[in-house]
Order: sequence, then structure tokens, then C-alpha cells
Amino acid sequence: MQVTDVRIRKVTAEGKMKAIVSVTFDDEFVVHDIKIIEGQNGLFIAMPSRKMGEGDFRDIAHPINSITRNRIQDAIFSEYEKMSDSEETDNQ
Repeated sequence: MQVTDVRIRKVTAEGKMKAIVSVTFDDEFVVHDIKIIEGQNGLFIAMPSRKMGEGDFRDIAHPINSITRNRIQDAIFSEYEKMSDSEETDNQ
């Protein structure tokens, strides 16, 4: 399974959420609403989730193992950095 497309929508409001991402796998399957969040130890991704009755959140879709999670996260952060670098160049 390969990540074949990453689309990022930056969030303009101040806060911990920096962007919302859609990731396409093998040009056949897409997962929307992955979030890029600024945490205490830097950026991380949060998979799409739904609020449950008790107020807890449960992931709707998520990788089964850490290797797959890292591949998805690396693809997302690579595109996010390109977007950030492009914005910096445009602002100069």
C-alpha cells in the first residue's frame, strides 16, 4: 500500500490544530479529516474520530501498526513542510 496523494488545508485560526489532511492510498482509497496538531513535543497527526456518548473520542480509521502510521505521518509532514516552505518564499 502506497500513499499516492496528500492534500492539505491549512487552518487559519490560532490554536493547536494547524491543518486538515486527506490522504489517498494506491489511487483507490482516501481518508479525510486527518488533523495536524501542535503538541508539547512538536507536530503530530490525529486520525479521524467521532465523539461517543460518554464524551470520549474514538478513531474512525487508523493504521494497525506503527510502521504504517509512520509512513502516513512522514508523507503528511513532507507535504506540510513543502507547503510551509512555499508560503515563506511567497511572503518574501
